Amino acid sequence: MSELILTIPEGVNERLDKALADLAPQEAALSRSRLSRLIADGAVSDENNGPVTTPKTRVSPGQVFRIVLPAAAPVDTLPQNIPLNVVFEDDDLIVIDKPAGMVVHPAPGSPDGTLVNALLHHCAGDLSGIGGEARPGIVHRIDKDTSGLLVAAKSDRAHHGLAAQFEAHSADRAYLALAHGVIDPSDPRLRGTRGVSFEPGGVLRISSRLDRHPGDRQKQAVFFDGERGRHAVTRARLLEEFGAPPSAMLVECRLETGRTHQIRVHMAHAGLGLIGDPVYGGARKASARALGDAAQSVQNFPRQALHAARLGFAHPVSGAELEFTSPLPADMQDLLASLRGTGTSQSR
Repeated sequence: MSELILTIPEGVNERLDKALADLAPQEAALSRSRLSRLIADGAVSDENNGPVTTPKTRVSPGQVFRIVLPAAAPVDTLPQNIPLNVVFEDDDLIVIDKPAGMVVHPAPGSPDGTLVNALLHHCAGDLSGIGGEARPGIVHRIDKDTSGLLVAAKSDRAHHGLAAQFEAHSADRAYLALAHGVIDPSDPRLRGTRGVSFEPGGVLRISSRLDRHPGDRQKQAVFFDGERGRHAVTRARLLEEFGAPPSAMLVECRLETGRTHQIRVHMAHAGLGLIGDPVYGGARKASARALGDAAQSVQNFPRQALHAARLGFAHPVSGAELEFTSPLPADMQDLLASLRGTGTSQSR
């Protein structure tokens, strides 16, 4: 258990939870929601008037508040000795190359065997009280059947700093995907699709709002201005096309925002669904005429062909610029080799 004492400066006259959240040092990781819980638990007091009972209390310059921070409580999630491919690790953060098939966080239907279970075991004794609990700080996620790079915080200060970068969209994330169709700036269908445009170099830009599908809460759907959802932008650059006529491609996707299923739903909206995507890929069939023997490999690919290949960010404590890359996993390499074996591949 520790204590934090904060004095309200001149010019501040606002509600208590906001004032304290703004004043608290970053390493304390005191969000307004956490401060509200601490106030409700009687852990925040005015040095002159005793415990404060509501987060909406207005503060005045010169007031001094004492915050009692309880020791980090263990979480109910079970640590499990699951092998991890650790790309980088120090006292504040850890970068993992996640295999396809691993869920990031426990949820209904996936109570264990997740990345968080593995991190609790791997980082035993080295986790800080993130949000009041001794757990790894997950600041971004990748889908169960997407492979690739992910960073998690081990300390409060790292959690706060990483979360701020992902919230500001300053972290650099690039994905490699194998998809149906081909990006062609001269394609009138693509140019006529709402939310789709082209940038210099033939880069495809998809902009929309994303929210839960009205008929299936497990899916995301595209919406536009004046409708529901959160703003989302994906950029896709053609790297290699396959088939005669071209009907599949290797593409690099970059996220300006990071919404649930963003690449998958945006590419499907543009008519360029990812190979193997069971949710957004629909019943699209690979063209045997265009792809020859590779069409069967495309049709049988068991997951969305999506890999988080590059991750860059500023170290939240040292400030050093970090960048990590991950090669395509074996299943995507095999699929790529099959597509290249058609003899009709063309690099861009």
